[in-house]
Amino acid sequence: MKKIKVIAFDADDTLWINEPYFREAEEKFSNLLEDFLPHHSVQKELFKTEMDNLDLYGYGVKSFILSMIETIGRITNNNADIKLVNKAVDLGRELLKKPVILLDGVEDVLKKLNGSYRLVMATKGDLLDQERKLIKSGLEKHFHHIEIMSDKKPSDFAKLLKHLDCRPEDFLMIGNSVKSDIMPVLELGGYAIHVPYHTTWAYEKVDIKIDDPKFFEAETIEHIIDFIL
Repeated sequence: MKKIKVIAFDADDTLWINEPYFREAEEKFSNLLEDFLPHHSVQKELFKTEMDNLDLYGYGVKSFILSMIETIGRITNNNADIKLVNKAVDLGRELLKKPVILLDGVEDVLKKLNGSYRLVMATKGDLLDQERKLIKSGLEKHFHHIEIMSDKKPSDFAKLLKHLDCRPEDFLMIGNSVKSDIMPVLELGGYAIHVPYHTTWAYEKVDIKIDDPKFFEAETIEHIIDFIL
């Protein structure tokens, strides 16, 4: 990877904990509606609502809150007590107030790379929430540029590369989602390192074997140094 000039990092579940908080919220949401449906059925309905709403609301906690409210209406045939809706909103507020806990090795890796490469944080989600998490993380000082994206399709990465004045072959993306962080960048001709996380949102799961010389798999974020240096 001698040609690499720009290294971009995903944020949620790459730099800090995120998905376990949502799983916890989904379980609490299922508890709210257990008089209407079993837990697994509630979660299935919520996921369906989230998928239907992605194009309208995008990603993040606010979208999650709206999807919970809509799911309550559908499951209860719009006969739910308003207290159920209020409790769902409270679950969203809890998510927004969660502590930002860095994954092991993150700050050490950023320190080692800083100065030798232009470091970028490239994440998708709600603007205010991602900005809040970045500030609370204390990692902002390591990044040359912060990009909070509405989505992570090849066209979105192409816009980012244009903004950075960076060719795909000089770009490396690091993230936990093969679907969002890896495949779009490889399609453009860039490099990508997958750092798996033990919990992955169902939407991000893909069953595919990648055969590309610019693709690498690291056990932990600390191991990306072996590929880069």
